[in-house]
Amino acid sequence: MRALLIISAVTLLAMSARPADWTTFGHDPQRTGWAIEETAINRDNASAIVLKWKTKLPSESYSLSALTAPVVASGVSTIHGVRTVVYVAGIGGTVFALDSETGEQLWTRTLKYRIQPGKGGFQGSFLCPNGITATPVIDKSTQILYLIGAEGALYGLDLGSGAIRYGPVQFVASYAKAWSLNLVNGVIYTALSQGCGAGLSGFYGIDVRDRHHPVVHQLLLSNSDTAGIWGRGGPVIGDNNRVYGSTADGHFDPSAGDYSNTVISASLPNLDLLDYYLPLNWDYLRKKDLDLGSASPVYFGWKNRRLLATGTKESIVSLLDAESLGGADHHTALFASPQLGNEKGVCCEGLGIWGGLSTAGDTQGQTWLYVPMGGPPASTAPKFPLTNGDNPHGSIMAFKVVADPDTQNPQLEPAWISGDFDIPDPPIIANGVLFALATGENAVQRGGEKNRFLNTHPAVLRALDAATGKELFNSKDAIATWVHFSGLALANGQVYVVDHDSNVYAFGLPK
Repeated sequence: MRALLIISAVTLLAMSARPADWTTFGHDPQRTGWAIEETAINRDNASAIVLKWKTKLPSESYSLSALTAPVVASGVSTIHGVRTVVYVAGIGGTVFALDSETGEQLWTRTLKYRIQPGKGGFQGSFLCPNGITATPVIDKSTQILYLIGAEGALYGLDLGSGAIRYGPVQFVASYAKAWSLNLVNGVIYTALSQGCGAGLSGFYGIDVRDRHHPVVHQLLLSNSDTAGIWGRGGPVIGDNNRVYGSTADGHFDPSAGDYSNTVISASLPNLDLLDYYLPLNWDYLRKKDLDLGSASPVYFGWKNRRLLATGTKESIVSLLDAESLGGADHHTALFASPQLGNEKGVCCEGLGIWGGLSTAGDTQGQTWLYVPMGGPPASTAPKFPLTNGDNPHGSIMAFKVVADPDTQNPQLEPAWISGDFDIPDPPIIANGVLFALATGENAVQRGGEKNRFLNTHPAVLRALDAATGKELFNSKDAIATWVHFSGLALANGQVYVVDHDSNVYAFGLPK
């Protein structure tokens, strides 16, 4: 595990010598979104970024789902030699490996299913799309790509050939909705939500170190389809042997094992419940469907302390002590922002904080927190010293993590707000440049699922100065269609994007 993210310029130079991989959603187990090894792209040359290639994959979308967020591994031995390889999985069950230089398909692997999905609950809808939903994770030490098939089995595929080297081993319920896989010390973790496939919400872990003796652990957080952990990053893992997640609407009753609208921490690897944070207005959040589950928290170090930052549909960001989430009463955050967006307090129209938060450090030792906001800022939002245009459809809000002069506890100091983003996905950061995707999706759930395909717009990738929010690059019309619940990847000077038409894009510096 990486140590606390208290980074000096010397440390940054040392870490830049590491291979530039993107092995999991959000880059690392903490889901920071910070490509700390990146050296090629910087503030001075980001304006020169171009579309390097676009590859259309033979993978049909289902409802709102198409491809998982990309993951990337360098130094992979393939039949074409040693390559940097980009991996995505299609909702229909096919995994694709692409050459990072050309976009050429190096191999594919289609998983075979023998069980048909049931008819209950949300099954077959955009909430339970009956396919691969969890972003895979790469284990460089064994050269294996791990993923969960639609039947709930864990597969391990060889990075270079796609051959099955692990499993399939039943991990979660068939046709459950699993979220981005995480890997720490030989154990794969995921989280379930929405009760898909009758899989109960909670954390799930499987020890893969002995392929003939898999050991599965579970921490169930609900007795029904509530309390799902459905932030884009799934399980968030700190360097303190704890896993974290924010849960969705439902009942809160610890005596019955129901932990809705909370931030949860559990032990590794056994997944014993350790702690939780419950906002005082949790019942209001439940009634208005403004739950914490919409965004993954992010774990980071600050002044020798371990912190967790969380966001909600309500648009409040909280800083929590990662060792004692809500204090002695489980209700006390170290810091809570004013309402930053979603002024009407409604769901679900793409307003508020969705997907996840991101963090990075700079060469001056300053820790930053970046928040993707759907819709315009609220009138209660703080004034940002730097603004970069109107933002009626969404924005990236940037804060410095600083010490409260009285308590020395962390607090957020507004730094800048971006121009308009049409429903932003979680940003990623590399070498002083922030990349974020305006997804262009129609997030209004009123009127039924079919209306989600109306009034969409092609996604747009933008690069911003991570210290000011000034736009450095805009992909304009390079991306063909919108995308739902995805994420970016960055490795070796290239940013990877997927869209709803199952295209994969690579943006980078020209040679």
